[in-house]
Amino acid sequence: MADTIITVQGEYELKHPAERGAVRLSVSYEGEQRDETLALTTQRHASLAAELRELHDPQSGPVTSWGSDQLRVWGERPWSPDGRRLAPVYHAEIGVDVTFSELTALSDWVGVVSLLDGVTIQGVTWSLTEARRQSITQEARRRAVENAVAKATVYATSLGLAAVRPLALSDPGMLGDGPAGGQPIQPLLARAMSADLGGATLALKPEDITVAVQVHARFAAS
Repeated sequence: MADTIITVQGEYELKHPAERGAVRLSVSYEGEQRDETLALTTQRHASLAAELRELHDPQSGPVTSWGSDQLRVWGERPWSPDGRRLAPVYHAEIGVDVTFSELTALSDWVGVVSLLDGVTIQGVTWSLTEARRQSITQEARRRAVENAVAKATVYATSLGLAAVRPLALSDPGMLGDGPAGGQPIQPLLARAMSADLGGATLALKPEDITVAVQVHARFAAS
């Protein structure tokens, strides 16, 4: 009797608490005087930069890396409700990215700087260390293959077949059966931040990072 071909998708996902937090913020001011607006922005940025240099240590943290965008300065002449051009308004802005290895320190720092004039917290992106991400991904891949084997075995036994042997294994969409059903690795980033405003504090609660893996597999059953 000819073999029965069984094609399945194996999948597995693992979760792990976030180990890194990348803060994106901007320092910006606007005003009628270009020089004053520029000075306020550069002074605030210089103050933040001095503090970040003290916190920065690539190995031990709490800040493992940080950097700033180029300073942007521009002016505009807004229109009044009656259609007249008003006096120029000048803007100055610098973006800052900071990566923390200690999430408690991140929460404390954001809680302080978010109250500063001219500072806007744009969001926090949670992540894993590269070593942890690779380790979890390898484990999820192994479990996804086990899931594919288990599925194929169930299908075979449901048909009254006993022996199942693998013919092919691939990332989604690479067996030639049609469009990909997903990416082999789908890290799902946690929400930017969960804030609890109590007085002058800002508590950030990172969600777990999910690494999801899918594989496609083909088996022969007899």
